[in-house]
This record gives sequence, C-alpha cells and structure tokens, in this order.
Amino acid sequence: MPLVVYSVLRLLLFAAALGVLWMLQMRGWLLVLVAAAIAFMVSYLALRGPREAAAVYLAERAEHSRRTGERFSREIEDDAALEDAAVDAARADETGSERDVVTPERSEREPDPEQDAVRELEEPRPRQDRNQ
Repeated sequence: MPLVVYSVLRLLLFAAALGVLWMLQMRGWLLVLVAAAIAFMVSYLALRGPREAAAVYLAERAEHSRRTGERFSREIEDDAALEDAAVDAARADETGSERDVVTPERSEREPDPEQDAVRELEEPRPRQDRNQ
C-alpha cells in the first residue's frame, strides 16, 4: 500500500505542476517535460517519508520472496499450480488418444501434423533461382 500512496502523490504533484504551467500559458510538449521535471524535484524534496515507506515495503517483499522462494503471493502460486495441473491433465488425455498409442502391429506413430509443421520450419529449404 505505501507504494500506491507514493505513486498517487507523485501523480498529483505532476498534475499540479501541469496545471500551474498551463495557467502560465505554457503549451505543447515542453509543458509536459517541464512539469515532469518540476514534479520530480518537488517529490524528491517533499515526499521523503512516503518514498522511504515504499522502499521499506519493497525491501520486505523482496526479502520474503528470497526467504520463501515464492515469486508471487500464496493465492497466485496456488492458482498457477491448479492451472498447471489442469493443463497437464488435458495433455495426458490427449496423449492417451488412439493415434499416439503404439501397438505391436504399428511400431511407428501416425504422423502428427503439428510436428510436421515444426520440422518443416526447422529444415532449411533449397534455394530457388527466380531467373529460370
């Protein structure tokens, strides 16, 4: 949450600088650049507390991720694991189909169009001369 507060405060400073410069008759792309520079300087000087709170928040999250090995929150990790299990189950159903079953009478699998397309892309084609 401190990161959101800091970001919102910086956006408000930018909007305020933009408004003041607009009233001073500054227009065009220079207005945006000067407003961004002013907002940067003012936020560096005036928002020390929220900036440090955001930095502490990010450092704690990084330390927690390093300690637990989690890249995301527990809910997101659980959701991703559930989705991976569903995809693996769907693939297992596909590989259990008749065309992938190898029987003694049929020692080779039937051609897979997707694998043929990949193989076709990977193999270099002979160069054709257009002048013929």
